[in-house]
Amino acid sequence: MSRRDMLLAATVASLWGFNFVVIDWGMHGVPPLLFVAIRFAVVSLAALVVPRPLVSWRVVLGVGAFMSLGQFALLYTAIGLGLQPGLAALLLQAQAVLTIMVAALALRERPNRAQVAGVVTGSVGLGVVALGRGGNAPALAVLLCLLAALSWAIGNVIARRAGAASPSGWRGSLSLTVWSSLIVPLPALALSALLDGPAAITLAIGQFGWRPILSTLYTAVLCTLVGYAIFNRLLATNRSAAVVPWVLLAPVVAMISASVLLGQRPNVWETVGGLTLVLGVLFANLPVGRAERPRVDPHGAPPLVPDVDERRGVRA
Repeated sequence: MSRRDMLLAATVASLWGFNFVVIDWGMHGVPPLLFVAIRFAVVSLAALVVPRPLVSWRVVLGVGAFMSLGQFALLYTAIGLGLQPGLAALLLQAQAVLTIMVAALALRERPNRAQVAGVVTGSVGLGVVALGRGGNAPALAVLLCLLAALSWAIGNVIARRAGAASPSGWRGSLSLTVWSSLIVPLPALALSALLDGPAAITLAIGQFGWRPILSTLYTAVLCTLVGYAIFNRLLATNRSAAVVPWVLLAPVVAMISASVLLGQRPNVWETVGGLTLVLGVLFANLPVGRAERPRVDPHGAPPLVPDVDERRGVRA
């Protein structure tokens, strides 16, 4: 990669990592599911200019239900329950190893040795985080974040099974991200009305100030649209093995940002477990021989689709 492309990759990873802190910062006073509905309503406006992806509506619906609605509804709820942004960014990396496991069950894809090592290492890391929470992270919030990672992994496999490999650019993963966002706003709003009540929604909308507005613009415009446009361009001009590892900067940025700006510091066990999980993601993405394997993007920002042309996915 050129120095310019490395700078762009680091910039995107930083945008995606800081995303977790921005979500936590902007959510105060806004029910999590309502916040999800508003974010994806903004993202879906891009469908006016971004062409529909070259996949069936069934795939768009499946990806929207799991990669967008399921992932972010669970993630936002976990953060709303008190899960620290840095720890959330680390736990969401589990989607990389979970995708391998789901693909093995659903697609009968036999994992290679590096992927098996990644799954085992990542699972150990998750166990360390779970056992060493020390009361800093609510157990329910940790569970919901892991379910968010699982939902994302299922969305990845849906896209893979449908053969959603497509060229980079508008018809690539950015296009699928934009159009699958159409699935999110109404169900998320309905769930918020059911769980939080119409009165809470009315109050939150009436008090929707500059903080949630800036948070929504950051997550929807910078992280989703700008971030994925740049990342797709990098994948189109560089080997995926050179690009994807940069995404692992995202949880590092999230943890540093949460520590400096929010005073949220993970304990030793959470840090060790999280780094072990990231190590597992690295193992799972090791190339085998000369042929590169399909990759999965490990961060938390809107969904990229791992497919046979090496597109993978992280996101927040």
